[in-house]
Amino acid sequence: MGASTTPLASAAALLLLLLAPLAAAADSMSIVSYGERSEEEARRMYAEWMAAHGRTYNAVGEEERRFEVFRDNLRYVDAHNAAADAGVHSFRLGLNRFADLTNDEYRATYLGVRSRPQRERRLGDRYLAGDNEDLPESVDWRAKGAVAEVKDQGSCGSCWAFSTIAAVEGINQIVTGDMISLSEQELVDCDTSYNQGCNGGLMDYAFEFIINNGGIDTEEDYPYKGTDGRCDVNRKNAKVVTIDSYEDVPANSEKSLQKAVANQPISVAIEAGGRAFQLYNSVTDTNLAAGFICGPSR
Repeated sequence: MGASTTPLASAAALLLLLLAPLAAAADSMSIVSYGERSEEEARRMYAEWMAAHGRTYNAVGEEERRFEVFRDNLRYVDAHNAAADAGVHSFRLGLNRFADLTNDEYRATYLGVRSRPQRERRLGDRYLAGDNEDLPESVDWRAKGAVAEVKDQGSCGSCWAFSTIAAVEGINQIVTGDMISLSEQELVDCDTSYNQGCNGGLMDYAFEFIINNGGIDTEEDYPYKGTDGRCDVNRKNAKVVTIDSYEDVPANSEKSLQKAVANQPISVAIEAGGRAFQLYNSVTDTNLAAGFICGPSR
């Protein structure tokens, strides 16, 4: 595999990218009020959308049923974008690859962070920030090479695994200078004590799995398949990158979050289940999501 096991001894908060759904934004289409669209126009747009996304339906009546879902989403997109044009919203929606899914279907297929009420947060004082502490206003860890390219989880609720792996990749790059793509599939297949593969999980448990396993394999050696599979024990034992520990950034403290970000990329889980998030096209608005922050430390 060409990479040796790397013990990470420095403190680190984790990078967690849960924006895999946003990586799938499609080309924007001309938006007017829905009242100006005839059924003929909606069907033409549907045919163009199907061709652009390579979508085919085999079940009898499924293409027509999906058209009705698409048409309903088109109404929602048009109404939202008309409001955006009037200055009500600061972001626009579009007919992306999720446009033939109901919001319930989208949430069931793509969202996968599952917390447990009884879980004890792993807290520490590493990122407790004083009111007068001098911290940078912004840090771009992408420019520093600590953020890998965006990956696509496919139709699998494994965002928790991608978030975990992105964080470990970032920490490893900061400490060693090497950006090594690591295996989400190992977590999906092997981290099953608390996490549930494509049916969801939580980053904290995934960090604990990596710690207890003594490391994680590379994506090249244990590639992503986007389905639940049997754990490959041989590849599970290929411990290329390790972490020592993790901790949660104190809740409801922007100053602590700012301090954590100044130290390195952090891990953030966001609620991406809203219909606006599903059909997002451009410009982020703070009202799109709420979430929680986890900062594993090393």
